[in-house]
Amino acid sequence: MSRLVAEAIGTERLTLLPLQVEHAEEMAAVLSDPALHTFIGGTPDTPHALRSRYQRMTAGSPEPAVSWLNWVIRLRDEDCLTGTVQATVGPSAHGLVAEVAWMVGTPWQGRGIASEAVQGLVGWLGRQPVHTVIAHIHPEHGASAAVAAAAGLNPTDVWHEGEIRWQRSMGC
Repeated sequence: MSRLVAEAIGTERLTLLPLQVEHAEEMAAVLSDPALHTFIGGTPDTPHALRSRYQRMTAGSPEPAVSWLNWVIRLRDEDCLTGTVQATVGPSAHGLVAEVAWMVGTPWQGRGIASEAVQGLVGWLGRQPVHTVIAHIHPEHGASAAVAAAAGLNPTDVWHEGEIRWQRSMGC
């Protein structure tokens, strides 16, 4: 199986653009609110640190069977970046599994951007040879739970590092 490659994904209001190192400066501002780290820990990256992270991410996984897929979320009407979505795709006993995650900057929250972006991402993954999509969500993060549910993921009984595993079978 060859690696998957991120490509632009369009939704009603958004374009998910494959991540580029050049996105780091704008994304550092988008993701600068420390409140974004309430459930995931850490602190916002500086533009320099984010540029270094994006260089590693765009270089791809060192594991040949794993695809690192990363996008920035562009709100077309406002012509600005608003957040990120990502999928790490790798093999399992039942086929390819995509672990997804997302983050939308504070000024753009509450507008359905995360839900629309994740639905676009999961739809794209459904057109790839992906068997299962999963996300790990903190049990107190209602907004992320709503995003996962809107994308067709359901909570499971599995816990991972204090988070609940949400899952959707893609039927391939």
